Amino acid sequence: MPEIRRFFMDLVFDETAAKDLKDEEWWFETTEGTLIKWHWPIGLIYDNHTISASLKPSTSRSSANVTPLRLILHLASPPNDKLLLSPSPEACKQAFMGQLKEADFIRWGSTKRMTGLRQQDQDGLWEGIKEHNFDDYWRVASKVTPTTAPTRAQSPAPPSSSASMVNRPPSADPGGPSERDGAYNVRSIPVRLYLPDGPVIQDLVPPMVDDNTPRTLSHYLTDHIPLLFPAAPPAPPPSRTNPHPRPPPVHRPAYALVQGIVMPSETEMAWLGGCLAGADGWVNVCIGINP
Repeated sequence: MPEIRRFFMDLVFDETAAKDLKDEEWWFETTEGTLIKWHWPIGLIYDNHTISASLKPSTSRSSANVTPLRLILHLASPPNDKLLLSPSPEACKQAFMGQLKEADFIRWGSTKRMTGLRQQDQDGLWEGIKEHNFDDYWRVASKVTPTTAPTRAQSPAPPSSSASMVNRPPSADPGGPSERDGAYNVRSIPVRLYLPDGPVIQDLVPPMVDDNTPRTLSHYLTDHIPLLFPAAPPAPPPSRTNPHPRPPPVHRPAYALVQGIVMPSETEMAWLGGCLAGADGWVNVCIGINP
């Protein structure tokens, strides 16, 4: 916002006109007319934009094309009834801090990690975001964010690369930082599910399923939207020619997009919570429709 104001003062308005500009009345929409929600992370805004653009007819058939997010800035009359909160930096800060505390409660059952921070540290989280300074942000965020060191004592060994689309990254291997603070030991993972032109789905997502194996993205999506992500059929019984049969492939009419990445169904939810949560602590899963 300060950069935009400087641009106006240098190239568009004179000093007198610039003084009449009120940042709290500014608001954005896309060239398609979609209002930009100030309290959404930019990655979530872009993932939704990418999916919306993919649903529209296009002369291009290349799925690798980058979809620019073109914005229109309005300088007055914000539609506050549709934006949900005042388009001001202070309102955005309060929404951000509220999201952090809610994510903290969902993970640990209390907000002690957030409320236990000094006010200077809490303000430092927002200042790090505002100033694009990751080091300042992470210096505080690392105190409330779960590590990716899981407790795996009762879990089966991960499948070999030939039997799995995804190998567990080194950051999720045992033997790292304190397992007590590990992503696999939280009570629930802060996740929101965004459907095209649909409601936002939020539910409790424990990191492990009943048999104490990691809950995967496939488990999560099949539980909540089974029409788009049907369960895989069971594998056929072993035979002499095929002693280790695999389940037959299943067609899924949709895909999951997280931080611009199409996520494999085998991705563990705890790993997502530890590695791909946004700055506000939430994993935002956007659902796109396959052509």
